[in-house]
Amino acid sequence: VGKVMYKHALMAVPFFVFMANVMERSGVAKELFNSMAILGGQLRGGVAVQTVAVSIILAAMSGVVGGEVVLLGVIALPQLFRLKYDRKLAIGVLTSSGALATLIPPSIVLIVYGAEANVSIKDLFTAGILPGILLASLYIIYVLIRVRLNPSLGPVYDAPEAKLPFIQRVAHLKGLILPFILIFGVLGSIYAGIATVTESAAIGAVGSLIVAAARRELTFTGVREALWATMLTAGALIWLIVGAVSLVGIYNILGGTRFLGGLLTAIELPPIGIIIIMMLIIFCLGTFLEWIAIVFITVPVFTPVVAQLGYDPVWFGILFAMNIQIYMLSPPFGPACFYLKSVAPKDVTLQEIFLSILPFIGLQIIGLALVMAFPQIALFLVGLGG
Repeated sequence: VGKVMYKHALMAVPFFVFMANVMERSGVAKELFNSMAILGGQLRGGVAVQTVAVSIILAAMSGVVGGEVVLLGVIALPQLFRLKYDRKLAIGVLTSSGALATLIPPSIVLIVYGAEANVSIKDLFTAGILPGILLASLYIIYVLIRVRLNPSLGPVYDAPEAKLPFIQRVAHLKGLILPFILIFGVLGSIYAGIATVTESAAIGAVGSLIVAAARRELTFTGVREALWATMLTAGALIWLIVGAVSLVGIYNILGGTRFLGGLLTAIELPPIGIIIIMMLIIFCLGTFLEWIAIVFITVPVFTPVVAQLGYDPVWFGILFAMNIQIYMLSPPFGPACFYLKSVAPKDVTLQEIFLSILPFIGLQIIGLALVMAFPQIALFLVGLGG
């Protein structure tokens, strides 16, 4: 346990969580959603489309699925319901979009994977950008097709500002300049090689306080609440890691690692077939294990095999994160669904949430298959950086 907790990259997690909590309390998320909804204008289904776009930006400010889904559930879901959006479409697009934080940098999942697999977290962050945009694009295309076939599923936004000319609508985004500068500073410092992931996370934590102060939203109570929420999240993560490492220790003593490694090497399949088997194993484990436990059980076994097969471990890391994103939505565990249930109106049942996300799980599987079939979707930007 001590060896795992000593890993320097994990220090970035509480900094990113703190940054997300401060930005949440500074009102950025609410202004972001309202501004993007106005920008969408009179596009039918536009608020659902803007919800996907907002989720990408929020993911770049947090990296934590739970926080993003809760934020969208508090801000976007009541608005979608008020506009008479189809309930299942609204719930599905919101929950699946919130889960993009597993892939969009600075993803906590990619940080933990990179620390365990000894893979460059900078490369993982870079590789996660296009697959994340791919999934978001699939969600948007699905929404637009659904509302085209049945206009009643996605009404137009009824705010007067949404009827203004495009240039005037763009003016409503001026309040988001500082948050975008923060995102650019945090991720840009990583990609430019100016700072490590941990250092850039610390920059983000301090920068979020500066943004909150510039917006006149920085209060002692807000900072205290952000610190408390960060402590709860980081503390829960630490105990999950401790429990996962303990489970893996017993698993290894019983010969689980040798069995799993032997099973993979003994299977007479083409290399891509073995990768598919790995994905299926991760998917099955997701029905009864936390994602952190899945990391510590599978990554030490899978990554050497991936390297032997001649595949890039960065590409496999993105496949892993995309699989974890499916786990975030899939019943019976589906953490993102439970996060949304905790803040959704009382008439929204867990069964309704699980039914609503089924089409989006299908879209995630399509996205995973595309990245598996065309590795350059993940590796193209990494190659440019190299």
